[in-house]
Amino acid sequence: MTVKEAIVKSLDDLKGIANSIELCDYILEKKYADFTGKTPAGTVSAQLGDFIRKGDKRVKRIKQQGGNYGYYLTKYEPELNLDTETIISTNSTPIKSDKKKTFEERDLHILLCSFLKNLDTFSKTIFHEKSNGKDTNQIWTHPDMVGIKFQNLRNKTSQEFLKSINKVDTFKLSSYELKKEINTDNELKQAFFQAVSNSSWANFGYLVAFEFSDALYDEMQRLNQSFGIGIIELNANPYQSKILFPATLKELDFRMIDKLCQNNKEFEKFIEQTEKLLTAQERYIKATINEFDEFCDDYFENDTDIEKYCNDKNIPMDEN
Repeated sequence: MTVKEAIVKSLDDLKGIANSIELCDYILEKKYADFTGKTPAGTVSAQLGDFIRKGDKRVKRIKQQGGNYGYYLTKYEPELNLDTETIISTNSTPIKSDKKKTFEERDLHILLCSFLKNLDTFSKTIFHEKSNGKDTNQIWTHPDMVGIKFQNLRNKTSQEFLKSINKVDTFKLSSYELKKEINTDNELKQAFFQAVSNSSWANFGYLVAFEFSDALYDEMQRLNQSFGIGIIELNANPYQSKILFPATLKELDFRMIDKLCQNNKEFEKFIEQTEKLLTAQERYIKATINEFDEFCDDYFENDTDIEKYCNDKNIPMDEN
């Protein structure tokens, strides 16, 4: 694996905070990566800096005594009980490259799925052309992708999970409307209200695009504040994607969920799989989670596969 992948793997193994020297020693001990240079510690330190500079959401750092930095995986932050004032955020303004438009919109689905998976969210593409009937307005009925996050699933025992089933906050459903690019005010409003229309059933609704014009920022903020639809800027490296504006929590519309189940078998299957997981007996929970994960969209597990995919699909990646 690459040094970058070895860093993520090592932090995942350690499940805690480690500085660059500790990570380098661990990588060498486990033989996770081969270093071509004479200073492997320097290579690890440089790669860690890239995570922060490029806004990769998987890794965060914290200032330790003596002025050194400690690094950890974002997904383990809740268990680390960190002082939030010492956490150093990732760079909020990563450098953008010129983004060519030679790829297809659905080529972006696996990138969005990878971003969501890093946030402990399962996601599934819903093909509107497979819905019942020949209504051309189906694209305004349901979103490009749906997602679900089980609030108490990770790092809980089976017994604790089962006890939480009857709680209202056990899971949250999200809706995602995905576009390649949004460059004009008219494109923004059309895409935004398409997201409003096809997310009325969900707890959260999001508009996602690979490229937004900088001139639209103020209008996106106004629309977000008025209608509660979140906005995500997707990156070719999904872990550098950004939630520009968070979505507002809404109650589920079960009548609309029922209508969507009638119209689209994939959406119905998604709801069925969710119910199956929530009602699974204790001894079947692990197997049911695996089944649910296999049902959902594929996602990337390492940076090498992401880079190869983007090159194959002509999806431009940031060079810096």
